[in-house]
Amino acid sequence: MYMKIWNTLGFIAFVAILFTSCDSGRVFDDNKTIVNDAWYFKNTVPFEVQVTDTNALYNIYVNVRINSDYKYSNIFMWLNTTNPEKKTDQRRIEIRLADEGGKWLGNGLGDIYDYQFPVFQKIKFPNSGFYRFELEQNMRDDTLMNVKAVGVRLEKAVE
Repeated sequence: MYMKIWNTLGFIAFVAILFTSCDSGRVFDDNKTIVNDAWYFKNTVPFEVQVTDTNALYNIYVNVRINSDYKYSNIFMWLNTTNPEKKTDQRRIEIRLADEGGKWLGNGLGDIYDYQFPVFQKIKFPNSGFYRFELEQNMRDDTLMNVKAVGVRLEKAVE
């Protein structure tokens, strides 16, 4: 009986170590729910990230979660980045969500699909401090339906 308990505890510890070690480069990863799955074009989604290591290289990703009723095969959005000195940079990005045949490209579970799109790879932040990232939808529809959540991920890059 004691052996079974120790085996179970050992397995739980192994799984915990496995999951925490797989994401050791993550600095920030947050997704915000879009109310009623309806993203109005004037509703920016803000994220604030503190950067302390200006010598490290970073990757920045945009996360998107949609449901299968989303009517386009892509999504355009603005990524606005404001540095600690309040200088803002704006970048328009396109994320392909489906192939030419309409098959969703993201990781799916049921009718929900997740995407993680690389925006910047191996960049350095020139200054430490708080960086603000804002996402705005930039599609033809004023209100973009069936978008469940959007997010930003910042991770240290492997050199």
